[in-house]
Amino acid sequence: MPAFNANTKDMQFVLHEVLKASEQNIPGYDEMDADFTGAVLEEAGKIASEVLHPLNEVGDREGCQLENGVVRTPTGFKDAFDQMRDGGWTALDCDPAYGGQGLPYLMHTAVGEIMSASNMAFNMYPGLTHGAYSAIHAHGSDAQKQTFLPKMVTCEWTGTMNLTEPHCGTDLGLMRTRAEPQDDGSYKITGQKIFISAGDHDMADNIIHLVLAKISGAPEGIKGVSLFIVPKVLVNDDGSLGARNDLSVGKIEEKMGIHGNSTCVMNYDGATGYLLGEAHKGMRAMFTMMNEARIGVGLQGYAQSEVAYQNARAYALDRLQGRDVTGTKHPELAADPLIVHPDIRRNLMDQKSFVEGARAFAFWGANLIDRAHRNSDAEADGLISLMTPVIKGFLTDKGYEMTINAQQVYGGHGYIEEWGMSQFARDARIAMIYEGANGVQALDLVGRKLAQDGGKHVMGFFEMVKTFCKENDSGEMAAFVEPLKKASKDLQAAGMYFMQAGMKNPNNALAGSYDFMHMMGHVCLGLMWARMARAAQDALANGAEDRDFYDAKLATARYYMARQLPATSMHLSRIETGADTLMALDAAHF
Repeated sequence: MPAFNANTKDMQFVLHEVLKASEQNIPGYDEMDADFTGAVLEEAGKIASEVLHPLNEVGDREGCQLENGVVRTPTGFKDAFDQMRDGGWTALDCDPAYGGQGLPYLMHTAVGEIMSASNMAFNMYPGLTHGAYSAIHAHGSDAQKQTFLPKMVTCEWTGTMNLTEPHCGTDLGLMRTRAEPQDDGSYKITGQKIFISAGDHDMADNIIHLVLAKISGAPEGIKGVSLFIVPKVLVNDDGSLGARNDLSVGKIEEKMGIHGNSTCVMNYDGATGYLLGEAHKGMRAMFTMMNEARIGVGLQGYAQSEVAYQNARAYALDRLQGRDVTGTKHPELAADPLIVHPDIRRNLMDQKSFVEGARAFAFWGANLIDRAHRNSDAEADGLISLMTPVIKGFLTDKGYEMTINAQQVYGGHGYIEEWGMSQFARDARIAMIYEGANGVQALDLVGRKLAQDGGKHVMGFFEMVKTFCKENDSGEMAAFVEPLKKASKDLQAAGMYFMQAGMKNPNNALAGSYDFMHMMGHVCLGLMWARMARAAQDALANGAEDRDFYDAKLATARYYMARQLPATSMHLSRIETGADTLMALDAAHF
């Protein structure tokens, strides 16, 4: 069985030596000193390694079962969920007015990585609840907040998001689910939703579904969509649970991975629902949940690559195969361990440099969210809006790739289920699809986010990179700054191409959108690695005790700059070919 241990040392490095969290002028950050965050992360690591990760294989093997209309979760899940609730892990950054602990979103993100890496399918239950909580908190009436949020903060009640229907996924304007207004101000919701993660289970007293539907007579298309709170069990005026609502589970979807999460077909047969936010503006409210979910999914992508990498590294250090071509390293053994071979090292370095860069990127994104929300910082809000499709798309694409790389280290054993490596790949695969498939993320980035507010935010990002390079373009930092400058210039050149060629033919921009998303992802990780190199050099200059950690950080940074960041040149070359070769075939010729 694979093992997992939270990499709290690297998390602490990012929090305190790269982001310098406790020094930032953001409400709540003054309490985030190294002792406090270290204690929280260590405790999260314990429950992850001792409780959640041993259930990861159980959930994959058993899956969820639909029995007499009720979904039964895998053995041990309910007890583990009780432990999560009892420990307050579901309420870290939630509003204290509703029973939350009020910690920064950055802390929620760091703990979320640990939980997701240990058991992705399990962590989706509280994760979706957090998203539903956020939507109600942002758009609900005072009465709705008082009714639903306290129980959702504790996960006594869990939450879902219901968007997709059999005939529409990305194009939600095609939805058929209807909402009929009632005399008491409620609505009757009728329709079917599919792919509903955590749609039903036996770990909570109630499930609060957020359902997109069209009110009768609403405008056509996406402008006619509204969002409704539809509880599994109706809630009485005094807060107690009442009658079962008119909704049911049609079936549990058979999936490639995340078997421990109940992905349901949900049938609404005149179920009672309550309008959340304004009528016909449901997407505005739902995007509060979806944008948070997209960042959370990006986290899932690199979290799965983290646990896969940990096990591939251990295997490479232990497995004896062949001899080092430069000379036997362990003559007392029948063979040298895999780690001596250059191609195994390439594979592991690809994984290590991605995981650590992705962690810094995700934590920086969470820091931007805190700046935007806690300081009402419009610049941070615009920047995280720009970065959201990159965090979601790039980190899940590369995260899945790294789980495959980790599987490859094992050779044939990686393909055998008893070693557990295939589960990481199968679980990571969904992250590239849900909450907006990655092709849609690329279209959002190029089609909407680059031009947002007149291009202010992407220009601000370029200026941020330029400023960093200017301030650090000397001495040992030159080895990190020069590749970053080159990659940033490639990215800017791609943006200029879109402005020029895209004006003539929009397909020229859209044909290069996926390459641009990856290009921007590499520049973002390049910036993170340059920042981490700066922090490591400062630590060594100040007499850091753990020199091996900082030396390894610098070596990994050099690897990323030399072996990964040059991919921006390839992506630019592809982008500048335009749409002609891509659009050349008639549909009948595919």
